[in-house]
Amino acid sequence: MTATTTPRSEHAAVRARAREFAGDVLAHVRDVTDPLPTATERYRATRPFYRQMVEAGFLRRLVPQALGGDGTGASTTAVLAEELVAGDPSVALHLFSTGLGLTPLLRAGSPAQHERFLGPFLATTGTPIASLALSEPGGTANLDQPDPGTGPDVGLRTTARHDDGQWTILGEKQWVSHATGWDGHGPDLMTVVCRAGGDPDPQRSTAAFLVPGPIEGLTITELLDPVGHRAHLLPRFTLTDVRVPDADLIGEVGDGLGIVAASFGGALIGACATGVMRAAFDVALQFARTDRRGGLVPVVAHQGVGFALADVKTRIQAVRGLTRAACAAVDNGSPAAEELSVHAKIFGSEAAVQTLVELMRVIGVESYGHHLPLAGLLQDALAYPLFSGGNNGFRRRRLHTLLANPSYDPWVTVDS
Repeated sequence: MTATTTPRSEHAAVRARAREFAGDVLAHVRDVTDPLPTATERYRATRPFYRQMVEAGFLRRLVPQALGGDGTGASTTAVLAEELVAGDPSVALHLFSTGLGLTPLLRAGSPAQHERFLGPFLATTGTPIASLALSEPGGTANLDQPDPGTGPDVGLRTTARHDDGQWTILGEKQWVSHATGWDGHGPDLMTVVCRAGGDPDPQRSTAAFLVPGPIEGLTITELLDPVGHRAHLLPRFTLTDVRVPDADLIGEVGDGLGIVAASFGGALIGACATGVMRAAFDVALQFARTDRRGGLVPVVAHQGVGFALADVKTRIQAVRGLTRAACAAVDNGSPAAEELSVHAKIFGSEAAVQTLVELMRVIGVESYGHHLPLAGLLQDALAYPLFSGGNNGFRRRRLHTLLANPSYDPWVTVDS
C-alpha cells in the first residue's frame, strides 16, 4: 500500500485505535504528573505511558513501510496526532518529537545507517526516544546566513572538526526534546545539526550527524521551564568533544540545510492544534449543556454562548480540512505541499490559541484553575505558533519566499 492509495478504512481504523488508547491511557497522564514538583519527575513519570504507546505500535507508524515500519504517509500520521494530542499533549509530544529526531535518518540516511540505527524504533518494546538537536542559545532562524568572520556569530555556532576518520562536535543546544534521555545520558539517538569544516557558507558546510546514546561529552546545563507541555523535558546542554565516525554523517557535508528543511513540515502542527481544540471543545460543550451558573437554563441556551461555540466548531473543522489538504499534497508529491503545509501550521497554531481563550470565556473564571483542563491546554497551545520555527521568524518567511518567486503559481493549491 502506498501513501497515495491509503484507503479511508485505514484512517478510520487508526483513528478508532488511537482514540480508544487516548481515552483508556493518555487521559490519566495529568493525574499522575501534575502533582509532581519538578520537570524531571514529571517527565520520568510519563515513561510507563510512553511504553504503552510503543507497545501499541504507534511509534512504528512513524517509520515508512519501505523501511520496515507501518507508516503510510502524512495523512495517516495526522489522524494519529490529532487523536493522541487530544488525549495528552505532553506524551503525544514524546512520540512525535521522537519522529522528528528520526526524520533526517528516514529521509536522507543510507541503507547501512537504517540497518544500524532503526531497530529499536521498529520494535514494540521498551521506550526508545530520539532527538533532533538544532536550536541553539541566541536562535537559529538565520542558520542559512554565511558567517562574516568578524563581529557576533551568526547562524549555527555548533561545529564539527574532522581528524583521522572521525568528527569532533563542540557546541551548545537548547529546546531539544528528549536530549536528557530518560536517565540524563542522552536519547537512544540524537541527530546533531552543525557546521562541519571551515567553509563560512552554510550551503556548503551545514551537516547532520547521527549520535547514538549514551552520549559521552553531553552535559545538561539547565532544564528550561516551558509554559506548557509540563511533562515534557526541554533542556539546554553542551556537546564537548563528542566523537562521531565518518560513517555516521548523514549524506555529505553541505546537505544539512536541505535535511533540516525537509524535517520541519507544518502539517503535523495543524493536526496537533486540532487535537487540543477538540479536547477543549468537549469540556466547554459539556459545561455549557449542564451548568446554569445560578440561572434558570443551561448556559448553552444563551445566544452569546451558542454563537461562541458555533464559531469555535467552525474553526476546528477549518483547521482539520486545511491539515488534511496539506497532508494529501505531501503524500501525493504535489507542488502545493509546501504552501499548504505552511498555511496549516500558521493558521492552525494561531487558531488553537484563539480557540482556547474563547472557550475559557464560555466557562468563565472556573476555567482559570487547573481543576478543569482548559488552562493547561492553553499553555500547551501557546507552543504551536513557536514549534518548528516561530510563525513570524520562519514560517511566514517561507511563505514570503514562495510569493516572491517569479515562477510562483498562486492557484496551484486549487488545481492540485
